Amino acid sequence: MSQLANSVPITERRKKRGLAYRMLRQWDIQLMVIPALILIFIFSYIPMYGVLMAFQDYNIFNGFWNSPWVGFKHFSMFFHAPEFWTILRNTIIISLLKFGIGFPAPIILALMLNEVRQMFFKRVVQTISYLPHFLSWVIVAGFAMSILSTDNGSLNILLQKLHLIKEPIGFLGRAEYFWGIIVSTSVWKEIGFNSIVYLAAIAGINPSLYEAASIDGAGRVKQVFMITIPSIMPVVVIFMILAIGNLLSAGFEDILLLGANPVLRDVASVIDTYVYRVGITNQRYSYATAVGLFKAVISVGLLTFANYFARRSGNSLW
Repeated sequence: MSQLANSVPITERRKKRGLAYRMLRQWDIQLMVIPALILIFIFSYIPMYGVLMAFQDYNIFNGFWNSPWVGFKHFSMFFHAPEFWTILRNTIIISLLKFGIGFPAPIILALMLNEVRQMFFKRVVQTISYLPHFLSWVIVAGFAMSILSTDNGSLNILLQKLHLIKEPIGFLGRAEYFWGIIVSTSVWKEIGFNSIVYLAAIAGINPSLYEAASIDGAGRVKQVFMITIPSIMPVVVIFMILAIGNLLSAGFEDILLLGANPVLRDVASVIDTYVYRVGITNQRYSYATAVGLFKAVISVGLLTFANYFARRSGNSLW
């Protein structure tokens, strides 16, 4: 009893010391984090002063402090631009399609791989599904163009052999196919790599839960829905919050490469490619910065709302 009584004040004193006390005890771990924090500060926080251009008529020769201030002029220009609603529509639709298909796809793949009992086959499937992630979008776009080409494209040849079409279809020259091509190539490229996190979460589930469920007569399918999915739900919720925060990031490299055809402009123009076109190509730096800042503010708002609702389930980023 005396030892328990003596331990209470010590615990209270440690709580009062708070963050400084924990960091001092973990000084070796904190030391390892310092290089990463320095890199983040240099490459992420210091360049943030560049958002000043959104409120200026920035001139590269005058610099940030000598360029005239114009307030919200560039934001107003973007909101009243003729292509504003087209860009916003394309961004939202492509993002929702990528979210609706690309988010559950790695979860389903991880659940399927977890049920595979032949380790050789499992490793082969994992390797094949991981590899596209390490390919640049230039290579992936080249593959897609080759497969979808009207001249000896494998997809057109297959459809003709099956007598589904009589003449080759120019998939990359028709607007009705573009969103499907972008979403499918994005999912194919990232599904394997994104499944790694879910496989790691599944590996951390206590095997005794499956043993108890098996004794109670639960089959493999029921165990997946009653044990596996609820156990990885905290990880799923965290990644869902991050995905919702990136809903306005419809993509840049994939759309820029696969949507280069002028015929696709009405369905391929998104915020990221628009910023590149007006900011780099047309050298309208202030206008492009304002558009990028608009996207960033909306993304932060979506992230905050998603985290607020996720907090009710007990899983949130903060």
